[in-house]
Amino acid sequence: MCTQPVANRICRESYSAPEQVYARLKNKGMDLVTLTDHDSIGGAECLRRNPDFFLSEEVTCRMPSGTKAHIGVFDLTERDHVEIQRRRNDFVRLLAYLTERRLLFSVNHVFSCLTGHRTIDDFWWFQTYFPAVEIRNGQMMPFHNRRAEQLARQQGMVGIGGSDSHTLLSLGSAYTEVLDARDKVEFLDGVRAGRAVVRGTDGGYFRLTRDVLYIGAQMVQHNPWKALLSPFIGLSPIATFATVLKEIAFARRWSARVGESPAANFRSRVFSESG
Repeated sequence: MCTQPVANRICRESYSAPEQVYARLKNKGMDLVTLTDHDSIGGAECLRRNPDFFLSEEVTCRMPSGTKAHIGVFDLTERDHVEIQRRRNDFVRLLAYLTERRLLFSVNHVFSCLTGHRTIDDFWWFQTYFPAVEIRNGQMMPFHNRRAEQLARQQGMVGIGGSDSHTLLSLGSAYTEVLDARDKVEFLDGVRAGRAVVRGTDGGYFRLTRDVLYIGAQMVQHNPWKALLSPFIGLSPIATFATVLKEIAFARRWSARVGESPAANFRSRVFSESG
């Protein structure tokens, strides 16, 4: 379901069937496919029989500062999912588990306000302990993705890309490629080694608006009585325009602050404050 207030009572974030997602991505030429649903692996159940599919998820975790962040965790097991969900509100325990299990994980849309407010200490954790950062998100503005790429380059973090699409329309708009990989193991090893190349396109106002309207149409298709909400769906272009402006302002503010505060300074300040 949608995580936004009010909307979370009436609308899903996605109505796409996993089988349709897989088929569309294969038609676009993807050699490997994974899903990163929010705090869930249920959608992947019907895809496990495919040898070119692997299990992943996007974890909503609580940072030590009390803020929230979205973390992509890749190639996990059912047991990993259970343990990750148990720890996602205790970031230090979650980080210890991911590290112990040697799972590949990334901070997603690092300069986005989708998860709420941010603190400078959050970026210290990202830069110090995260092996990867999402540098091309198929729904994020070009400015956001450029700043994420700059962060990865400055801190020596692995850059990855993904479409972050909640509709079939934008699937595969951004993706990660390892040129010499022949299977999943070689692909993930290549990503860890920094040999990944990010391909595809950035997001923007028109793509976001199109996808939101498409979700609204699917909502009505699944529940015809929700056609009564059509006037509100028609206001989506205004809402997405406001969202884009907010995202740009947030990315500009935080990328500037992070650029002024090297990771070494984060470390000394955080440890002095914690005693």
